Amino acid sequence: MITIRVLVQRAIDASVEINNEIHGKIDKGYMLLVGFGLDDTLENVKKMAYKVANLRIFPDKDDKLNLSILDVGGSILSISQFTLYADTKKGHRPGFSNAMRDGAKELYLAFNEILRKEYNLKVEEGIFGADMYVKFTNVGPTTIMLEF
Repeated sequence: MITIRVLVQRAIDASVEINNEIHGKIDKGYMLLVGFGLDDTLENVKKMAYKVANLRIFPDKDDKLNLSILDVGGSILSISQFTLYADTKKGHRPGFSNAMRDGAKELYLAFNEILRKEYNLKVEEGIFGADMYVKFTNVGPTTIMLEF
């Protein structure tokens, strides 16, 4: 079963540039790379949004990773990223046959909208399928791969 993957990177700033213009920008929060597998559904997307919103990877007063993005009032920069499904087992050129093609854009937009509406998070995003320049400062560094 090939399902949703989200690479969560804790950041103090993040931005995405498209055609020489800043398209999205956040301060403290998450920089997300979001990819969909062949078997993904809206149910997977809802579960992943819940996981992202409640993931506790911000430090508390004792410097333990105990707080969520909801607890710290952070924002999200969400970038669609089919290359999370790169298959490099054979040869030197990655294959992407496990990445969803039809329906991925709709799931990506739904994921971002769920984070906005159900969790009241500020979510900036790139443009699905566009060539983008993503810049961010990773804190920790803290990088977590989530899969369903």
